[in-house]
Amino acid sequence: MASPWTALAILFAARLSMAFQYQVAAALGPLLMDRHGADLADLGVLISLYLLPGMIFALPGGGIARRFGDRRVVVGGLVVMVGGGLIMWLGQGWTLQIVGRLLAGTGGVLLNVVMTKMVADWFTGRNIATAMGIFVNSWPAGIALALLVLPLIAGSAGLGVALAFSLALTLGGLLLMLFVYRDAPDTGAGAPRGAWPRGAALKGILTAGTVWGFYNGALAMVFAFGPAVLVERGASLAQASGTSSLVLWLAVLSVPAGGLIGDRIGRPDAVMMAGLAGFAATFVLALLSPSLPVFVLMGLFCGLPAGPIMALPARVLRPETRAIGMGLFFTLYYFWMAALPAMSGVIAETAGSANVAFVFGILLLALTSVGGVMLRNRLVPF
Repeated sequence: MASPWTALAILFAARLSMAFQYQVAAALGPLLMDRHGADLADLGVLISLYLLPGMIFALPGGGIARRFGDRRVVVGGLVVMVGGGLIMWLGQGWTLQIVGRLLAGTGGVLLNVVMTKMVADWFTGRNIATAMGIFVNSWPAGIALALLVLPLIAGSAGLGVALAFSLALTLGGLLLMLFVYRDAPDTGAGAPRGAWPRGAALKGILTAGTVWGFYNGALAMVFAFGPAVLVERGASLAQASGTSSLVLWLAVLSVPAGGLIGDRIGRPDAVMMAGLAGFAATFVLALLSPSLPVFVLMGLFCGLPAGPIMALPARVLRPETRAIGMGLFFTLYYFWMAALPAMSGVIAETAGSANVAFVFGILLLALTSVGGVMLRNRLVPF
């Protein structure tokens, strides 16, 4: 398989199946609760369990890939995801739903860590921001697809068929990786094995991981607290949820656009900083006058930095340090994604207003910009 774009398409499809599987619990939540006698608190735990293994397995995932090879580890991760999906499909009782969810999330961690390295292997030095923008877009695209398709399938054919459809998508990703995908030409059996990044490279990847965590933390403020901000201003819950969801749908367009523009003009860092500034400005506008046009602007700006940020690890890490380096990168990502929404919830509860979460989002974007400037200006040398 000589084409990097063919490789990217396969990686995109496999990771889209992961995002689709992640969204199963939320998209089918009412049906899962009815089937297993669970409540909203149980559902919230079930949703969060998918990302929980990342704090434990992200760093070992890089080491496992170093030892056994990228493709084998991704195939193994997809097998684990299929197993988790199978348990959720056939399992009777809430405990089995929890087991299946944790198992699927563990496999998903391996995909996140190792696939990002695989994209970097194919595109380092050429169209890296574009490729990362497209690859990262598999997450919102998969979530959006699940929100659109799963309720329709469940409504017409039942919960079991909807769960089986998600399982089939994951199995399709597994077959693509098993029979079609091949590693990049310079990362085969003769390539040097992985090593820990050291010195400047270690500082660089830790900074890049924190930048990615803070940026995604700001995005989480929109999806977690956007509806509450609008409800506080008088919108109905249905209107608030619909308006906030527009950000996700528009991000499907703005995420790849940011990478493409950055590569075409040769200034991905400028696109990153402009996107972060625009995203922060829409938070301010939402605090002043939350409305549909403001959330449309937020969707158009929020995705622009994603591709350039995800291109940072390829600039920081040499090929032989990418496996462990991406493990460190995603360990920080999972840590911040667990900590930041919880922190914002406590702050908002203390202040008595969801608006504080948007202020917190602005702060996170400011810190993201500082980290981006440090990497761009080699204040964190690599």
